[in-house]
Order: sequence, then C-alpha cells, then structure tokens
Amino acid sequence: MSSFHRTLIVLFVALFGGDMFASVSSADDGADYGYGKTATSEEISGWDIDVRPDGKGLPPGAGSVEDGEYLYEDKCAECHGSFGEGNNQFPALAGGEGTLTDKRPHRTVGSYWPHTSTLWDYINRAMPYAQPESLSDTEVYAITAYVLFLNDLVADDFVLSRENFSTVDLPNKPNFVPDSRPDTYNVRCMKDCKEPGSIHVVTSIERQPAQAVIAQSEPLRVPVGEDIYRQACGLCHDNGLAGAPKPRDDRDWSGRVDQGMQVLVRHAIEGFQGETGTMLPKGGFSHLSDEEVKSAVVYMVGESL
Repeated sequence: MSSFHRTLIVLFVALFGGDMFASVSSADDGADYGYGKTATSEEISGWDIDVRPDGKGLPPGAGSVEDGEYLYEDKCAECHGSFGEGNNQFPALAGGEGTLTDKRPHRTVGSYWPHTSTLWDYINRAMPYAQPESLSDTEVYAITAYVLFLNDLVADDFVLSRENFSTVDLPNKPNFVPDSRPDTYNVRCMKDCKEPGSIHVVTSIERQPAQAVIAQSEPLRVPVGEDIYRQACGLCHDNGLAGAPKPRDDRDWSGRVDQGMQVLVRHAIEGFQGETGTMLPKGGFSHLSDEEVKSAVVYMVGESL
C-alpha cells in the first residue's frame, strides 16, 4: 500500500471514525432505525406459541382421552381415520411399531416421533387442516391425549395437563441422539497472506452450449379443470372434508349454483367461511393461477348439474 493511500485512510478515520463508531455503538444499544415500532407484550404473545419437549411454553389446561375421542371423530377422523390409520393421502398417526428398520418404515406418532410436545404443537398450530388454530387449549390437550391413547401410550382414563405433560415419553425418543460435535470457530488469518498477483486459477468449468430442444410429436397439453381438480381439489371435495361440496351431489350444489358462477369462483380464489365449513384461498394451493382455479370450479359445477 502506498504512503498516499495510508495517509488518506488515517485522515478518514480521524475525521469520521468517532461518529462512525458511535453510530455502531448506539445501534447495538437498541437505537431504532427510523421505521417500525417496539412490539407490545400482546403482539409477542401471539407469536410465542412454541412448546419445548420439557413442556415449557404450554398454556394452562388439561384434556382427557374421553373428551379427545369425541373431538377426534368430529375434527380429525375424516383425514386420519377413526383408529389413526390414515385416509387417502393423509398420514397415519398410530401403528408402525418395530418397522423403522424395514425397507418401507411406517412412521407414526407412536413409532417414530420423539416428543409429545411435537404432537401438541402441531395440532395447536396447523389442525384441523381447513381451520388451523381454531382449537381451544383444552381441545388440543384432549386430542393429544387421544392420539397418545391410539398408540397405547396412555390409559383410557388418562387426563393430559401441563403438570404431567413431561412424564409422557414416546418410545422412539432414545433414538434421537443430540449432535455431540463441538462448535468450532476459525480464527481469521491476517498474516503471511499471498500476494494477489501470485494467485492463479488452476481449473474452471466451461459453459456448455445450450442443447437443441427435442421436437415434440404432440404439443404439451395445458392442464384443464379436471386435471386441476384431481391434483388439488379432490383431496377435500371427494371426501366432503370441512364441508367441501362433493361433485355429482345435487344436495351439496343446488344452493351454491344459485349464487352464480362468478360468486363461486371468487370464493374459491379468495377463500370463504361458510355455515358448514371453510374454503382456504385456492384450497391452500397458492401456486395455482386464478384461471386454473376457475377451470376447476367450472368442472365441478358441470359434473354436478
């Protein structure tokens, strides 16, 4: 580095260094950056809903296996089966003990999951599928207790609560081993550095020319209503989940069709809360275009008239 450049650096630090370091220090001390506001306790509590394996983070409450059975049948069984065996594309919650070393292991709450907190937290955040975060704390405790019962982990008179939560260990917990490797941090080397001019590239990857596109014997078919329905909509509508009207069911569609196609399409795209269930925006498949959703609605209506 030339003496001229050194002089410029020293001059810059002398003129601006104090203010620059003071700004960094004030930022570290919690100064704001001119936008946003400090979150209130109520706002933080709305996001702070995670639960640790030791039960920390659980809200007060309790729920019994008996109450959980009724809730499960009403809100869970359509997807996960009355005995936790799983329906259609929805996962099983029970069974699979001793299969983890098989070529096709059957991973369920009882056979694979390590902590009860994972079950409670997932139900609380994401279930039921079409109405996430709609369950009360008591209902989450009860459904969790019933799923544990389906896996023969608790008795039929068991009541799950914050106080006894950490006493329920899942069978596969010992097989989840903490990573014992220590964290390591390299020390930045600022000595004996190579001169930039002495560094040479010894190998490189050459850009390959673009390959010619193979001519298609037939043009690719654009997905139509029936394709979109089978890929995205049939999951709920074939089984009438969360009040979803079934195609070819006159009773389900008679009142809906009277609203007009424009209303039905808008509800499918934007989402809708009805008397018998909830329609998520685009059924939860946000990658679908509005036209694709519309084509699926037209298909369902056409099948039902």
